[in-house]
Amino acid sequence: MNFTRWSARLPRTQRRIAARADRGARRPKPAAAAGGGSVPAARGESADPSGRGEPPAAAPCDAAPPAAVPTLDGLSAHDLLGQVPALVAVVYGPEHRIAYLNDTYVELFGSRTPGTPAGQALPELRELGLLPLMDQVLRSGKPRTVKSRRVPAGGPAATPGPRQEGAASGPGRSRHGYYTFTCSPIEMAAPKAVAPARPADERAGEGAVDGTPVDGTPVDGLPVDGSIRDGAVRKAVAVPETVAIETVAADTGPATEPVRGVLVFGADVTDQVESAERLRASERLQREAAVTLQRSLLPQGLEQPDDLRVAATYQPGGTDAAVGGDWYDVITLGAGRTALVIGDVMGRGVRAAAVMGQLRTAVRAYARLDLPPHEVLQLLDGLAAEIDPHQIATCVYAVHDPNENRLVYASAGHLPILVRDPDGTVRRASEPTGPPLGTGGWLHTTGSVPLGPGASAVLYTDGLVERRDKDIYDGVAALERVFAGATGSPQVMCDRLIRALGITAEHDDDVAVLVLQHPARTGHDAELFHNAALELLGGVEAAPRARAFASGVLASWRFPMELRDLGVLAASELVANSLQHGTPPMRLRLRRTDRRLIIEVTDGDEHLPRRRRAEPVDEAGRGISIVATIASSWGSRRTPGGGKAVWCEFALPAD
Repeated sequence: MNFTRWSARLPRTQRRIAARADRGARRPKPAAAAGGGSVPAARGESADPSGRGEPPAAAPCDAAPPAAVPTLDGLSAHDLLGQVPALVAVVYGPEHRIAYLNDTYVELFGSRTPGTPAGQALPELRELGLLPLMDQVLRSGKPRTVKSRRVPAGGPAATPGPRQEGAASGPGRSRHGYYTFTCSPIEMAAPKAVAPARPADERAGEGAVDGTPVDGTPVDGLPVDGSIRDGAVRKAVAVPETVAIETVAADTGPATEPVRGVLVFGADVTDQVESAERLRASERLQREAAVTLQRSLLPQGLEQPDDLRVAATYQPGGTDAAVGGDWYDVITLGAGRTALVIGDVMGRGVRAAAVMGQLRTAVRAYARLDLPPHEVLQLLDGLAAEIDPHQIATCVYAVHDPNENRLVYASAGHLPILVRDPDGTVRRASEPTGPPLGTGGWLHTTGSVPLGPGASAVLYTDGLVERRDKDIYDGVAALERVFAGATGSPQVMCDRLIRALGITAEHDDDVAVLVLQHPARTGHDAELFHNAALELLGGVEAAPRARAFASGVLASWRFPMELRDLGVLAASELVANSLQHGTPPMRLRLRRTDRRLIIEVTDGDEHLPRRRRAEPVDEAGRGISIVATIASSWGSRRTPGGGKAVWCEFALPAD
């Protein structure tokens, strides 16, 4: 049997042959072999480019002849979209009926019956939230894009819509994927009207009627196969914000309105999303390490002095911000005095946190020397330059002495301390004291501000008051207004300042706040805090007077006999040491708090005593050793006006 003769009469055969012949006629022919032949028409060259009959200009002898430029006239929309390694779906009409699905889409989600509404046949688009977006594109005529939509492994779990008969569902993905979908409006030429069906005997031996397949059955004005061919040659043209499919009819007929639709294009961005997620995870781990390092370097619990109430708050920057170098500290210096520190290392990340830890450790070491605030900052300035010459830090070091009811401080380029009096008046401790740490070549100075009973003070870093769109001192003024009305415990005040200034978990800078109160005690609390002082005048006769004074005062404070005897012995040794090695004026001060007894002797000599081991034959040198043995702690420091103070403490019984 001659299959060639019979195959020409099978349905759609003539149409496929005609389409191939038409495409072949529009493809550029290959160039002629060297040495003969004509110039291909696809090159668009002519012998007279000027149109005036003049011969063309001679080309350089060494220039190669231009190659023929291929065109896309021979490719249909199916050829282009079918080879794109992305998800492509074409729908039309307000119900988004399926017109075309490319091979990549079918492999992932399975084939669908053309002409079926997308809401029924394409459940994956509904689960991805694309159907409302497609409605917007169809109404507005403007493309829309959604980024990084997650496609579960194996495709969406919803039951798929109608499929082509005998078509298997797509295998889906073996792992979760992410796609960026772009929905673009398109216009498709409407199919030509289908001629009325004729009896089968009239169509016997004919393969097609007027270019329409015998078995072509329209669905909503489109062929069942969704190809929108109808004896026409289609080509894709680009127009602004619209992808139109132009149809050139093979025969003349009445003009029809184009069909509006949507082209859904899904690009696989799984690798990019996973890379970004790995990067975010790495940054998150680094930030957690920096936060852990910084929190471990901050005090785990604040020391609570006898005469002050202290609270602090630290909040790192937002989740997308690297941790900084803010820190704070509270250090008890002895004899009732307390050092309060707050600082900020410029920069972010683990390096800033490491520098902060070194500076904080150095501050605690220098504080044990009981130096004046400006000398502590002078030492820190040199250390900061040694740690990292390119790293700059700001710091405030303040000391509170309950005997003087003042806050003595030095600032290295830091924001001013705010002090609120009992009547609500807020003052700035803004005396100029020096530049930031690490600059070198500057002598810091010391300032002071009153801090009596009932007063409060706040130390803070720039993250609390600095905003990108405002001057930093506008933030300080806002802090003053909030601090003027803040009441309650120090911790309550910290929380109120944080909330009032809009500090949230998304704040882009670290914030450290340190609040201290000098409470005004009345009633029973006032009975637990006493002071007594004696001016030591004369010569050696001042020693017995000092012992008698100490014994009487301790008895009036109703201390146990054992503690009273130890206190009298310590006062006697300190006075004797001052009489032997010091110079006038001399003073003995006794002070009690709710937790300790403090004995202090001051004189006009600046030489600090040292504890040493006395030889058996030595008649002196045992006084400081005796005091260090019987007391809980002892120490000495230079006083601001010249001279020194030597002190010791005794812990009171728990009852």
